[in-house]
Amino acid sequence: MLKRLVSSLLVLAFVLSYSVTSATAADKPVVGLVMKSLANEFFKNMVEGAERFAKEDGTFELVAVGMNSETDFMTQVSAVENFIAQGVDVIVLAPADSALMAKSAKQAIDKGIVVVNFDVTLDKKALKKVGLPEDFLFVGPDNADGAQMVGDYLGEKIGKGGKVIIIEGNPGADNAKQRKEGFMRSVKKYDLEVLASNTAHWETEEANALMSNLLLVHPDVQGVMCANDSMVIGAQKALQAAGRTDVQIVGFDAIAPVNKMIEEGKVLATIDQFGQDLASAGIKVGLNLLSEGKVGPDNIPTGWFKTPIELVKKK
Repeated sequence: MLKRLVSSLLVLAFVLSYSVTSATAADKPVVGLVMKSLANEFFKNMVEGAERFAKEDGTFELVAVGMNSETDFMTQVSAVENFIAQGVDVIVLAPADSALMAKSAKQAIDKGIVVVNFDVTLDKKALKKVGLPEDFLFVGPDNADGAQMVGDYLGEKIGKGGKVIIIEGNPGADNAKQRKEGFMRSVKKYDLEVLASNTAHWETEEANALMSNLLLVHPDVQGVMCANDSMVIGAQKALQAAGRTDVQIVGFDAIAPVNKMIEEGKVLATIDQFGQDLASAGIKVGLNLLSEGKVGPDNIPTGWFKTPIELVKKK
């Protein structure tokens, strides 16, 4: 009982907008948006875009919930449980753990709630295990292609045979796996030497500590591939503290601080996946499914609604 109460309080602590009454729910469909860490600027920008879309559209009620950190998985589980209990119409889910959240998605669908997976794909094996199709509907970019795009740009810069370090995202997230895959395509294409490949769980301070340690072990590093821009900030701070302005660093997300670093020549490049529009795209898809009556376990949507990516480099 105490554990469930604490989980509920954690969820409520991260509700950005919550105004669901019986009258409201009767007038407008309610969309529950389950985000990752709101300490990450990428997801703060994303939820701001979703809130702006909800206000401009005016046809639905938005309830947005985020996590305390990138590894605060149970907050997402509790959020979905609460949305099911509240009887929301649509849940738009960016899973922090791709396997763990497949079960939560199935529970919501069984209760007649439209579920849209966005940003990070749910794990195919986990989907199959809980009785959902492996190609369960996903709204988001091609993370592997994006990582290769920015990885190739790094490869061109440091040249064939260059020595690189990869700083990975959360091992439980499919987009982390896909970005690692994309980086490895660039490694193969440019015959790069991977000195180390370790996770910093998407977190800035963890990436800073990791990069500081890896510099001591691998002082010959020429390039760093970070799976998101929060980790770019931490890794770049470590490089700057060590006086290693010769090391090129790339990332993924195109958050404002990193875009500024690119223009200042401190970071080589990143990938823009247009985060402010990503949650809104998922919400639109969910509302369309709801209006078409594609609800419940007999109407499970499949496929990939692919969203754009773009290389961001110094102008």
